[in-house]
Amino acid sequence: MTIDQHSLARIETWTKELCLISGLSGYEDPVSDYIRAAFSDRRVENHLDAFGNLTLTVKGTDAAAPSVMVFAHTDQLGLLVRRIEANGFVRVERLGGVPERVLPGLRMVIMNKYGKQVPCVIGIKAHHATSQDEKSQVLGYDKLFLDLGAKSAEEVRALGVEIGAPVTYCPAFERLAGTRVSGTAVDDRAGCAALMDLVQRVLDEPVPTTLHAVFSVQEEFNLRGAMLAANRLRPDAAISIDIMVASDTPDLAERGELQLGGGPALGLYSFHGRGTLNGTLAHPALLNHLVETASRVGMPIQRSAHTGCLTDSSYVQLVGEGIPSIDIGYPTRYTHAPIETCDLADLEQIAALLALALRDMKAGFSFKRRRYSCATS
Repeated sequence: MTIDQHSLARIETWTKELCLISGLSGYEDPVSDYIRAAFSDRRVENHLDAFGNLTLTVKGTDAAAPSVMVFAHTDQLGLLVRRIEANGFVRVERLGGVPERVLPGLRMVIMNKYGKQVPCVIGIKAHHATSQDEKSQVLGYDKLFLDLGAKSAEEVRALGVEIGAPVTYCPAFERLAGTRVSGTAVDDRAGCAALMDLVQRVLDEPVPTTLHAVFSVQEEFNLRGAMLAANRLRPDAAISIDIMVASDTPDLAERGELQLGGGPALGLYSFHGRGTLNGTLAHPALLNHLVETASRVGMPIQRSAHTGCLTDSSYVQLVGEGIPSIDIGYPTRYTHAPIETCDLADLEQIAALLALALRDMKAGFSFKRRRYSCATS
């Protein structure tokens, strides 16, 4: 299936601009504001709930057709200010799955109480004073400190920084070779860009299905923000757009088969396995529908089955009497690191596949648990 270059260009623009916005879990408003401002078309109904979830609804052409909630999370992981010391250094708590081994020496930003970014660095012991044993150690986040350049706690507070202030990686975005990009919070700002493109596609070519595009909050914190939107909407089906761990680097070659640029990845199985006993098994009706749709247009798809991470679909699927759910993802390298890498072509193909799938979800579409299909991919 040919890549739509116009779609690719707008996805790149949206991904870039979203990656450059800091939005820790619980502080996603600037991200949602940007997304909402991108759609002035009167056919787009927007709703912001008390928790911060933004829903853009485009009604389908057939009221009898299903309604589908497609969602991507707006928040990113990071740190929170825990203590401001008398000498001006700042101690932190971790929010979300921040890899502690990458933190020392990083540039970070603190969002102050005026909504402004305050630059800082995470202190690292001078190399010339580091013993041989220390060089291979990973310090826990509770041992780290932020250096704002301030000389006292009073100077820190004068910058508008208080306990509880959100801290994120210093925003960045860069185009790499071909259609590949790297940036801060590619998880899940690139997914938000793909979802925005889906909204634009159904505006350009209306479908019978009603689309509820939900830009959810607090996924990196407790995965449950999207549940509130699902409780309000009670859609007939739900599809999450999020990262999936690429296995095309030398260190992960044995993990799976996901490759950047290999097309959308369908989540067959996800399971956290570490304290949170939850995950998502793809609903057969949605899985078969997406596989058949991709096969008809000659779009390559990939499959993912792995332990170690979740998406908020794991809780959305439990709303009411149960919502048929599936994850669709874009392979991403270096997940949760300060710089993540993905392929814009995969994002464009996700939006294209979902637009086609919604077009064919007409009145009477069956969500019965059809386990098997003769379709091939």
